[in-house]
Amino acid sequence: MNELITVINSFQKIDADTENAIRSFFVEEKFRKNEFIIQEHKICDKIYFISSGAVRRFCFENDEEVTKWIYTDNQFVTSMSSFFDQKPSFEIFQACEETVAYSLTYSDEQLLLEYPLFLKFHLNQLRHYLSKINEFHHLFRVMTAEKKYLFLLEFFPQIIQKAKLKHIASLIGVSQETLSRIRASII
Repeated sequence: MNELITVINSFQKIDADTENAIRSFFVEEKFRKNEFIIQEHKICDKIYFISSGAVRRFCFENDEEVTKWIYTDNQFVTSMSSFFDQKPSFEIFQACEETVAYSLTYSDEQLLLEYPLFLKFHLNQLRHYLSKINEFHHLFRVMTAEKKYLFLLEFFPQIIQKAKLKHIASLIGVSQETLSRIRASII
């Protein structure tokens, strides 16, 4: 739980009352490797903070499984459109390894948003992540597969360490064989 408080404080310094509320509303959950955390066609009613482990976000495009991202330690995970709008998810989230996370239900989030400092954290975090997602998609879309792999290696090494090669290949949009050639050429 301390990692969660540290991350929240990095976006917005909180007081003792807010910290106590966060500690009471977030619940520790453990997921086995390959366990589904968020399922397609179901409403996602929780947001998760990964304490340790890795979670893969994917969906099906033309009947093919496509990895969209792999989340690791100290990151928040949810199906945003499903959680925020309380509608069925088009994405699937699956533990890549044994994962410990702190979850917050949608209804408890609504209660936490009554705390002004948590609300400020929430806004600051959303602004930061939306900016980073926008920047990431702009950069990642125009990179070659090799540059995508090098980008992940430099800025998201936990993904390279924790994810299966086939999921990394899917994330950067190449076959597993092509990814093997890329890795061999840069080692």
